[in-house]
Amino acid sequence: MAWFYLLLAILLEIAGTTMLKLSDGFTKLAPSAAMAVFYALSFGSLSLTLKRIDVGVAYAVWSALGTALIATIGVLWFHEPLTALKVFSLVAIIGGVVGLYLSGGVH
Repeated sequence: MAWFYLLLAILLEIAGTTMLKLSDGFTKLAPSAAMAVFYALSFGSLSLTLKRIDVGVAYAVWSALGTALIATIGVLWFHEPLTALKVFSLVAIIGGVVGLYLSGGVH
């Protein structure tokens, strides 16, 4: 169940970050309010994750997958540039998360 809560936390964080972008510097009320709700739910779900998964592993997975997915959304939806350095950096982040996972941080 911990991995389900972690996946939920990641999806909610991605939704929150997308709303942050759409809030246009907090000048649009609906995306600003949605951002706060999504982030609060994300942290709530992340807190449930921490009952079973070490904080270092859970936070690394949460932040790295969130970063990779929001970068993908940025490229596909917001037409941000995709460079070789950006791809390499995201792969390096994900590689670090795999290393933390393999270090045995799940019980």
